[in-house]
Amino acid sequence: MKQEYQDRKDTQALVDIRDVKLDSSLEQTERIRSFLRQIKNPYRFKVGDVVVDVAYTEGSATLNDCFADMLSIL
Repeated sequence: MKQEYQDRKDTQALVDIRDVKLDSSLEQTERIRSFLRQIKNPYRFKVGDVVVDVAYTEGSATLNDCFADMLSIL
């Protein structure tokens, strides 16, 4: 029961990515910094009630690479 409460508490503290605002007028590096400041933990966040845990495998594109690609098209 205590673990379930802790999990719920941890989930409530996560940032909802839908609330993150990106300023397309900023340079890519600044957009990344802004995103990281707002999201707090890019490896664990939520989208509505869904918790997202980000993981990737060694040898493929890194999170940084994917992130830079995503922000470059915004």
